[in-house]
Amino acid sequence: MSRQRMIEVSGLTKTFRSKKRIGIFKSQMNEVKALKGVSFHVDRGEIFGLLGPNGAGKTTLIKILTTLLLPTSGTAKVNGYGLDQDKNIKASIGAMLMGERGLYWKLTGRENLEYFGALYHVPKKLLEDRIAELSDLLELGDFMDRNVESYSSGMKMKMVFARALINDAPILMLDEPTNTLDVKEARRLRKIVKECNENENKTIIYCTHVMQEADELCHRVGIIDHGQIIAIDDPQELKDDLQDTDILSVEGTIPDKARLAVESLSEIISAKILVKQKNNGSKEEKFYLNIVCKDSHQSLPIIISTLSENGAVIRNIDKRETTLEDVFVNITGRSLMDDTRQGVSIN
Repeated sequence: MSRQRMIEVSGLTKTFRSKKRIGIFKSQMNEVKALKGVSFHVDRGEIFGLLGPNGAGKTTLIKILTTLLLPTSGTAKVNGYGLDQDKNIKASIGAMLMGERGLYWKLTGRENLEYFGALYHVPKKLLEDRIAELSDLLELGDFMDRNVESYSSGMKMKMVFARALINDAPILMLDEPTNTLDVKEARRLRKIVKECNENENKTIIYCTHVMQEADELCHRVGIIDHGQIIAIDDPQELKDDLQDTDILSVEGTIPDKARLAVESLSEIISAKILVKQKNNGSKEEKFYLNIVCKDSHQSLPIIISTLSENGAVIRNIDKRETTLEDVFVNITGRSLMDDTRQGVSIN
């Protein structure tokens, strides 16, 4: 028996065009192809991860599916409704988009939820109960009756998440939902997302560039890069494609010539610099050389000598399990920290 398709996307494209003046009498057209023929589906009760770096097209795609943008071409259905049936789609979804901008800052948290609940025609008594439930669930407490402009960035994100849940829709679309949250609150949000799926059978699109989140939550993932879906499968299957390789993580000061020298070795499949933020929220960054090789036991001595000969300072080397980030690096040759936004000028 086939599962119900809650979201169907076929050949979606989106091109943004803007005119830029480059002289008194001359201008040029700037064109950005944000989506290039994206196709996928999401079944009822599935958490589908949409993964990719900043600028890959995730937010543009979600804005189209929530009817905030029209596609240049292609089709999509959400809960069986075409994109021209925007009222039906909006009644079917709870969306967490635009981060902190999705709230009215001069209103309190409670007033925001009352307002958006009324827009969804949630009955007054049910809305009061729903607000109380979400306040307890997200531990919003006294913040509910404070103006949103007084909130921290993390508290605003929690309130935007509460807004996405206020109408108890069968579909959730979450765009980078843990952005600006600390480790504890991010863990709480992921737990709630999982419970919404497991206990209430909600269908969820979860957009993120944090591969650990996708590994933890998603039944299937679509990796998007430069506006195209380049791989779709369940996380374990994607990682199993690299099962015959080893992953080495080298922490230290790694000049680009050292990276290139390692990457040129016959034993090495790829060698890319990754930047990782410290877990404690500090802005201090650590740099890692992510090396995919055929046999780390045999390759390690030549890797160390090549790095040292080319000016690298090695602080630590770990062999680790394959992650979805390794899958992305292996497919694209780039790190998820790379920003893929780009424009094409047309004179």
